[in-house]
Amino acid sequence: MPSDAAATEAKRALRAASRTAQRAAHEAAGRGAGERLRENFRHAVMVPAGVAVSGYWPMEGEMDPRALMAGLAERGHALCLPVVQGRGKPLLFRAWRRGDALVRGSLGIPVPGPEATPLVPGLLLVPLLAFDREGFRLGHGAGYYDMTLAGLRAAGPVLAVGIAYADQEVARVPREAHDQPLDWVVTEGEAIRIGVKA
Repeated sequence: MPSDAAATEAKRALRAASRTAQRAAHEAAGRGAGERLRENFRHAVMVPAGVAVSGYWPMEGEMDPRALMAGLAERGHALCLPVVQGRGKPLLFRAWRRGDALVRGSLGIPVPGPEATPLVPGLLLVPLLAFDREGFRLGHGAGYYDMTLAGLRAAGPVLAVGIAYADQEVARVPREAHDQPLDWVVTEGEAIRIGVKA
């Protein structure tokens, strides 16, 4: 197994390539990709009743989860969005409903304001730059989701679902000891349950 230093360097190289690939995947998927993703999720992933769901506000090129989030809200799930607290700290989550005002977070990403109710999600919809079929993802490099998932999993059950374009799949994502695997990856083409052979 490669050292963490080697994995870090491999991630850096893959991250640069994946940003370009993500933009191409966004263009290739075309209109309606978010709705196709929502349907693939709905037919495959069982979400326990009453579980709060953390979505995310898509940055340029990321798969847009908002159609899926709307569908989950219609099924009675409270929604929340992640908020960056600072480097080296886990994400916190604030309640959000469609139509609620958002403010610019520390990375320029729209987030609920500090007056929004804190929530602890039981399902996280996780953005990514690349993924593999073993459930490992390549993020933007700050480690917020890995740190957050480790803490949530230590406290109780939580489901992590990577949200991606099909063309973001790679043969193998470089991994480090702290990396947290996903339970599912859902794309506009399919829902992939990690650890279960097709």
